[in-house]
Amino acid sequence: MTQGAVIDGLLAYMATDHSPEDEFDQQALKLFAYQYQHNRPFQRFCQQRGKTVRTVKSWRDIPAVPINGFKELTLSCIPASDAERVFMTSGTTQGDVKGKHHHPTLSVYDYSMTKNFRQRFMQGRERIRMGVLFPTETLLPNSSLAHYLALAVKEFGAQESHYFLAREGLDIVRLIAELERAERVAEPYALLGASYSFVHLLDELHKLGKSFVLPQGSKVLDTGGFKGLSRELSMEDFYAQLSSVLGIERRQCINMYGMTELSTQFYDSGNAALPAVKTGPHWIRSRVVDPLSGKEVPRGERGILAHCDLANFNSVTTILTEDVGVAVNSGFLLLGRAQGSAAKGCSLAVEEFLQAALG
Repeated sequence: MTQGAVIDGLLAYMATDHSPEDEFDQQALKLFAYQYQHNRPFQRFCQQRGKTVRTVKSWRDIPAVPINGFKELTLSCIPASDAERVFMTSGTTQGDVKGKHHHPTLSVYDYSMTKNFRQRFMQGRERIRMGVLFPTETLLPNSSLAHYLALAVKEFGAQESHYFLAREGLDIVRLIAELERAERVAEPYALLGASYSFVHLLDELHKLGKSFVLPQGSKVLDTGGFKGLSRELSMEDFYAQLSSVLGIERRQCINMYGMTELSTQFYDSGNAALPAVKTGPHWIRSRVVDPLSGKEVPRGERGILAHCDLANFNSVTTILTEDVGVAVNSGFLLLGRAQGSAAKGCSLAVEEFLQAALG
């Protein structure tokens, strides 16, 4: 199967409105066969685990690649030099070593983002005036979040949407003027950005004694967490302060869960109650597993989240995260980063993957 045929078939599948299990399986197995043939480190890993095109019968059987594998190896079905864009992680767990996700074309990533965002964040509204608390794509060309937010502004932002975070820091004066305008003209407003940027915003508004009552329909989207990057808050305090200071209902404070190693994002339906259930579109499925065995843990028990993202057509569909979660009927609860024995299990899984992939 050629790359063009893979992309065309995938986009047609993503354009549907839902997906029974058997249809998802069909797409996942096609991509597994393609990646098994063209992604040699992944092929060696699968062989070491006794997984081949003949033995993998379901998306649940596809071996999950630890996300740190993206830091050590080129997980790509094409030569790295042929990628249209390379997104890089910003984590510091391995010093300056950054994970790289190679995209031959952004057509699939962009379609995944815009269709999902339209349904989960816009919820019937065509456009909304936006303020972005994150640097532009020009400043951070290898950031998947910068590209995600640029797409949000381009496809869904009203005229005069603004970025408020640059090399010089947060433009608090301009942002306050925007929020005051939204109050004055009663025009719904959306603030989007990294979670830690919102913590800085809350601190600045507290110093200035400023608070707002934004119009009905206003929204917040935060992502990425803020542990170790700013003043730490409990999630309860974080959303309580956002709601109080901005005058936005907590059910309109939406958290997006994504990562560089994926091409699809998960959303909750607001944070009126915590933890909020995360769900994704029909082209991504999740399991909660033991990191060493890869086997699913019983429903209701904590484990490590593993995602099968069909939009990851060029790298690997199935990744093992370092995030702890619990499966629920409609999705999963995100409980934080792996610690203790779970973290050790993730590290051993990475070691096992690298030994197999490097031969």
